[in-house]
Amino acid sequence: MSKINKVWIPAIIATIIAQLLVAYYVYSTLLHGGEGRLPTGNTHRPPREGNDNYDGLFTTLGTIALFLGAASFSWYWFKKKRKSQSMWVRQAGSLLFTLHKLIGWTTLILVVIHGTYFLITKLHDDKIYSGIAAFSILLTLVGYGYFINKIRNKWMRTVHRSLGLIGVPVLLLHGGGSAIMAVIVTLAAFGLVILFERRAGQAGNE
Repeated sequence: MSKINKVWIPAIIATIIAQLLVAYYVYSTLLHGGEGRLPTGNTHRPPREGNDNYDGLFTTLGTIALFLGAASFSWYWFKKKRKSQSMWVRQAGSLLFTLHKLIGWTTLILVVIHGTYFLITKLHDDKIYSGIAAFSILLTLVGYGYFINKIRNKWMRTVHRSLGLIGVPVLLLHGGGSAIMAVIVTLAAFGLVILFERRAGQAGNE
């Protein structure tokens, strides 16, 4: 097997795992009428619930992770724009270049904290499955990011970007409105890049 093929293996495995978990999540949700809870196996003892205040806190951590992930993904729009005619685009590109790895690690840490809490307190909630699916993609994505400069293979960056795109629908399914807003922010960043570059180009031609 060639090096090109081998470099895709972890990503393919993570994607298959995520697909299976998402499929089970959708199945369980439909099976139980969208109640968002799997059967506990004990009708006399309700599943353990988290404290409402803590639930809100750890949900917020997950939301912050979504937006940090969106900021990290926005680096894709700015990557080749660090020599842009627009000062704002150059500065944003340089800032994201500097912070990209830090944002990625911070996102992973927040997701681990968020997920661990809900695994303990909401184990029977079927959203656990979509959450684990998203985490499997994120963990593999971070892994590729970590090894990009350690493994000399031109496909590492392609796989890294591909996992980012693959994770979007999983996050939309798990994060709902917050994930939609994060996607909108990412698209808005792309729109601003185009807008600022056009204005800079027009100013340079005058």
